[in-house]
Amino acid sequence: MKRISKSLLLTLNWILLSVGTTLLILLTQPIAPVPAQEPPAPTEQTNTPPPENPNDQKLRDALKRSSPSETPPQPTPEATTKAPESAEPPLSPEEIARQQKLIEADKLYVAGQIAEAEKIYREVKTPFTQTSASKERKPAILNPTELSPAGKVYWREAEAGIAKKLQTRTLVPLQLLVEQYPEFIPGHIRYAEVLTQYDRQTEALDILERASSLYPNQPELTQARVSALAKSKKWMEASLAARQFAILNPNNPQAPEFTQLAEKNLQRYQSYVREEIRGNLISNVITGALGYAVTGSLLGPFSALDSTILLLQGEKSIGESVAKQAKKQLPLIIDDDILAYINDIGQKLAKVAGRNEFKYEFFVIPEEELNAFALPGGKIFINAGAIAKTTSEAELAGLVAHELSHVVLSHGFQLVTQGNLISNVTQYLPFGGTIGQLFAMNYSRDMERQADILGTRLIVASGYAADGLRNLMVTLDKQKKYDIPTWLSSHPGGNERVSYLENLISRNSYNRYAYEGVQRHAEIKVKVNKLLKQRKEEEEKKRTTE
Repeated sequence: MKRISKSLLLTLNWILLSVGTTLLILLTQPIAPVPAQEPPAPTEQTNTPPPENPNDQKLRDALKRSSPSETPPQPTPEATTKAPESAEPPLSPEEIARQQKLIEADKLYVAGQIAEAEKIYREVKTPFTQTSASKERKPAILNPTELSPAGKVYWREAEAGIAKKLQTRTLVPLQLLVEQYPEFIPGHIRYAEVLTQYDRQTEALDILERASSLYPNQPELTQARVSALAKSKKWMEASLAARQFAILNPNNPQAPEFTQLAEKNLQRYQSYVREEIRGNLISNVITGALGYAVTGSLLGPFSALDSTILLLQGEKSIGESVAKQAKKQLPLIIDDDILAYINDIGQKLAKVAGRNEFKYEFFVIPEEELNAFALPGGKIFINAGAIAKTTSEAELAGLVAHELSHVVLSHGFQLVTQGNLISNVTQYLPFGGTIGQLFAMNYSRDMERQADILGTRLIVASGYAADGLRNLMVTLDKQKKYDIPTWLSSHPGGNERVSYLENLISRNSYNRYAYEGVQRHAEIKVKVNKLLKQRKEEEEKKRTTE
């Protein structure tokens, strides 16, 4: 009896302590999100804490020397012809000739001779084969008077239906109008508005999404889509839609307005997330108290409480905390040229991504598999195999942009706040654990598709060939003959992705005939393959001596 009383007393003490801590957290956390700040330059390090292990300082020093403004190393002639020191088949004479052509085009492109470069790119690149047949996109129409007689009839009938509040008389002519005259921008907007009035928000969003894919440069259409997403409480998607318009149309006079709109909706999303976390805090405290009562161990309660505190601090804190553990547990490549290369690509993409509240860092793991993963807040880890098994800088940029898109869209943080990864987060706080679960972050197919689409838009905005990510999918499909890439195994089917990426590029007239970066990539590949070979030999030697 005394033992039970003692346990109950200890449990009561824990609950009082937890409630007090909870109130303290709630009172000290700001209601509104902190305004986004310009991220520190990637080459500067301020207030750097003492290194956690001997390799940390070396890594920081290498990253300091990595700058996007650095002149890329010039490869030796053998860099474009030497076969990788791996299980991949050697390049055929045709593939070598193709590389040389791309190198020539890249040099012309960088020199500003765009027309000459595009001519060579077109000679080398084959037309898309999986793109669905579509009609030639017509110039956008904004005024109903520019419609054909039949189009004017549809518009007039729809307006009459709206005036008389007749659902069928309104929706039928609007549906026919957007199907037969997709270039008429007000038709899509009005159709979506009417669908929303009749509680068909999902259909309305689909209409605006398709129209925006066809005419991404129309501010009225983007404005309507952003408003519809915000009304559906899809604030992150609304922020992204607005930011994409500003990124892809920097010379449009309304671009600054869309940037402000993006920030406004991002703050709404962050406020919503913080409220969700606060709501989960009480349940975490109760769970911790019950765990303490049953086991008598403070490990569970403090882990749950610490993870909640971390969640309240936001994406940046989660990424930094877990990345700190990852750097302790994972071997990292510390090579100036390789880190400068990957950091150059990553920072270039991050610059146009728009989430300036994050400090983006890029690390390379000495593993042969084609794999990469992103942590909330902008910490991205890329296997060396991703460099070795891609054929150009544009392809690698596609992979990085895909992972970066998960960060920009807060996919990982959404999973954490929904509880899907709470158990994973508590592994690291405050008692460490493993990072194995991070390699299998359970993104939905919709999240993967979003990352593919935004990733393609990011490489376009950064000056790479628009088909970089699409070409990566083709490269991965070819490599299936030899090994199923880890990165591909957890994603939608390759053929499906190639198809919708080709359609995305074609519909939006994104430029396939831009910078590929073959020469620089070939030089880094030689160095990466050498390091991977050395590491493999060291591991084999270690096994034989044990």
